[in-house]
Amino acid sequence: MTPDLTDEIDVGALRADTPSCAGVIHLNNAGASPSPDPVHQAVTAHLDLERRIGGYAAAEAAAEALAAFYDETAGLLNAAPDEIAFVENATRAWDMAFHALPWAEGDRVLTHGAAEYASNMLAFLQVAQRRGIVVDQAPSDETGQVDVAALEAMIGPRTRLIALTHVPTHCGLVNPAEAVGALARRHGIPYLLDACQSVGQIPIDVQRIGCDMLSATGRKFLRGPRGTGFLYVRRDFAETLDPPMIDLVAARWSGAGHYDLAPGARRFETFERHVAGQIGLGRAIRYARAVGIDRIAQRIGGLADTLRTRLSEMSGVRLHDPGDRRCGIVSFHCTFEPADATVARLAERRIMASVSRVEMARTDFEANGLEALVRLSVHSFNTEREINQTVDAMRR
Repeated sequence: MTPDLTDEIDVGALRADTPSCAGVIHLNNAGASPSPDPVHQAVTAHLDLERRIGGYAAAEAAAEALAAFYDETAGLLNAAPDEIAFVENATRAWDMAFHALPWAEGDRVLTHGAAEYASNMLAFLQVAQRRGIVVDQAPSDETGQVDVAALEAMIGPRTRLIALTHVPTHCGLVNPAEAVGALARRHGIPYLLDACQSVGQIPIDVQRIGCDMLSATGRKFLRGPRGTGFLYVRRDFAETLDPPMIDLVAARWSGAGHYDLAPGARRFETFERHVAGQIGLGRAIRYARAVGIDRIAQRIGGLADTLRTRLSEMSGVRLHDPGDRRCGIVSFHCTFEPADATVARLAERRIMASVSRVEMARTDFEANGLEALVRLSVHSFNTEREINQTVDAMRR
């Protein structure tokens, strides 16, 4: 059942809902966080129903749970349900938004290269080759976050999009999304926010941020199933976009030679989807909201700070921890062994970590002479004891 939480997070209840905590220390929540029991049960219950009565009948029977996904996601973001599309992952959600823009030769996209994720950069490069657009990379300020003043100075008459990654995949930096949104509105430029690593661990309010589009995944800090994600598109802005591909949900075949796009964000959806996953993601968002995103963020921040402090005290450990504001991702490298060896040693002690490699965020890695980093990422169900066990395992 969902924990009954008032002033503080009941960590015991969260861990009881995550049985694998008994045998594993989960510090790869930025990769894939374990789903709590209510989410797992929602997914498996629907899969059992599909097995008994078939997928179409099961989807009809689950109409209320499927609709709840839109309500829960809208509540999470301070959006409207018709501004939410269910998409199979964050990259596809981001792609659907980016490729829906009417790119022309000479158009420019403005981004923060040091934080940009590989898949996004690849999309930029692909459209640069196909359409002749130009990718402008704003520099970082002295803290490591995007230099908002420099970004604004780079805006020109052909700037068609500001695309920002809120939290990079490889470090704990939190970019100033609201400040970027304010300048995007001042200049009337569409704003696409990649919130893949921030949704679920940081409060997200699309009205305060001022983004026109936002992409996110289910499997990371929201603790939803793999193969799930969503796209937010501001209602009036959605009506200006032509999705790169459509089907009979995204559009209606209104005449022999005509079609009408679905209103709002639903024009980015497809008929065939992971129905159990959509139900599970809706349940995961409901779970997180019941715990309280503000409280989750506070606990994650405290645990991450403890981890940073403990690691900084270790000889031979070098943190890669830029930004004026940081989150639950803590990255570092060891001078005494490769990142893969560190992660393998931790895995032997059932401590789940991951490796970030240069090809995931080439701009930042190359600027800092890095090839790979160990990435640890905490969640609200983690404990200080687990942090201490992890650091002690590294010392040994």
